[in-house]
Amino acid sequence: MASALSYVSKFKSFVILFFTPLLLLPLIILIPGKVCVQYMKDTNMLFLGSLIVAVAVERWNLHKRIALRVLLWVGTKPARLMLGFMSVTAFLSMWISNTATTAMMVPIVEAMMQQMEATSTATRACRKRPEPVDKGKAIELPGSTVVFEDPTMQRQEDRDKKNMYKAMNLCVCYAASIGGTATLTGTGPNVVLLGQMQELFPDSKDLLNFASWFGFAFPNMLIMLLLSWLWLQCFYMRFNFKKSCVCCGAKKKNGEKAAYQVLLEEYQKLGPLSFAEVNVLICFLLLIGLWFSRDPGFMPGWLSIAWEDEKTKYASDATVAIFVAILLFIMPSQKPKFNFCSQTEESRSIGLNPLYVMIPCTLSASFAFMLPVATPPNAIVFAYGHLKVSDMIKTGAVMNIIGVLCVFLSVNTWGRVMFDLDHFPDWANDTYIKT
Repeated sequence: MASALSYVSKFKSFVILFFTPLLLLPLIILIPGKVCVQYMKDTNMLFLGSLIVAVAVERWNLHKRIALRVLLWVGTKPARLMLGFMSVTAFLSMWISNTATTAMMVPIVEAMMQQMEATSTATRACRKRPEPVDKGKAIELPGSTVVFEDPTMQRQEDRDKKNMYKAMNLCVCYAASIGGTATLTGTGPNVVLLGQMQELFPDSKDLLNFASWFGFAFPNMLIMLLLSWLWLQCFYMRFNFKKSCVCCGAKKKNGEKAAYQVLLEEYQKLGPLSFAEVNVLICFLLLIGLWFSRDPGFMPGWLSIAWEDEKTKYASDATVAIFVAILLFIMPSQKPKFNFCSQTEESRSIGLNPLYVMIPCTLSASFAFMLPVATPPNAIVFAYGHLKVSDMIKTGAVMNIIGVLCVFLSVNTWGRVMFDLDHFPDWANDTYIKT
């Protein structure tokens, strides 16, 4: 059965088939007492489904694209740049692990800071500004200028540079920890709380779910993030709102231009938005939408509309997470290419008996039962007016599935014996096309 389901639905991984009972349970197709006892707790499945989605986001660098795009939009003034790093890190930490978010953001911070430092050093070395001798800053000689910098000013610049490094690194790790608190799946303790609520207080009637927790924790996360940003600004960067945040029409400094260039180069390395990134983004947005709309509290959610009150307990946030996780395994990572005419040639090139491909295609062409235009017999019967298109679709959909299963069965059982499909025949080495 699992093999047939894998063949029909084109699952990319056989293991993902074993998640289907968790999806079928709310439909009352399976008996919970006999099936769910074999699986983990609801909180574990919620964490597992969220983790699969997070891995998909990381696999296709969608999180990095979002981070760099936001940072380019925020700008490169120190205070705004720090706020941008903290906002992006906190947002990503809401959906993927704190560790993965920090590990992704810190190299970006490091590369940007190193480029800013290199630009600052080069600018200082190439600077030639003649000053009057009596100010003690420069001695002008014929044909050249020697600049003597104040040691106190140099030490202050070094101190500011070290403080900038410290502030930028700390803001990332702080934001990762703070952002994880905003969602129920953002960090481990939140999931543990949900599990304890379900175990110790089973009559709480889903009081603690994704929507209710987000409504409570997200404002707290925003306040905490803002206060952390202000504290780091005051402690490390001698915060000046007008100087650090407001663009007063002046040109960007060389360091800010260098930082912007680093971010732009990193973003350009990602290339255009890929087909896989679009699919992952759609699944990610679908996951968030289903979580919020399941039981929002201020209005009826799809949970109460789709199931009766005594049956709503079977569809939880974990059901949504597993559904989207399965969807990620079904959706392709590359844009499908329809290549009907070269299947025989491909089978010959890989040493596969051509009949193993040609026979199923031939039989399947006759097993089209859903629409009046599918086959001439369907059209003739439909023309008499006793059938509607919906009637043919209802019965024809099942007939199509039966046809696929029968073709699969016949080709892989007695068809193998009759046509010797397990061996590549000598007559298939050459293909003659008469024109």
